Amino acid sequence: MQILTKISQAPLNIEEALEFAQASSNGCANLFVGKVRNNNLGRDVLGVSYDAFDPLCINILNEISNEAIKEFDHRLRIYISHFKGKLDIGRISVVIAVGSPHRDASFLACRYIIEELKKRAPIWKKEHYIDGDDDWLLGHELEKQ
Repeated sequence: MQILTKISQAPLNIEEALEFAQASSNGCANLFVGKVRNNNLGRDVLGVSYDAFDPLCINILNEISNEAIKEFDHRLRIYISHFKGKLDIGRISVVIAVGSPHRDASFLACRYIIEELKKRAPIWKKEHYIDGDDDWLLGHELEKQ
């Protein structure tokens, strides 16, 4: 198995991700860990709730992973896990690990995966604010600086 994708209501496991990305032919593993931050767009955040349509989400995460393998290196090993439920500040919402023989493919694939996940995966994010409000947010691509 070259790809492992999942939606989890249990805390995400970084060690599991790195272990999956390893192979004896791989010289590296790149890791992306997304966490809940305490502010967004000038608002103080208490936590975030994530919801997902699991079957479609898994299909799309597998599709994105296969695209990365085709684009960057056919030997990649890819692990993607996204949390579903409510998380407090500092908790892990997404883990992506990409193992490859050489670092360039791993870095490129990991960046591609998180950007495509944000644009295409049916995962919804509701922020809970200190003032008692909450808001569903749109997925988005990273703003270029």
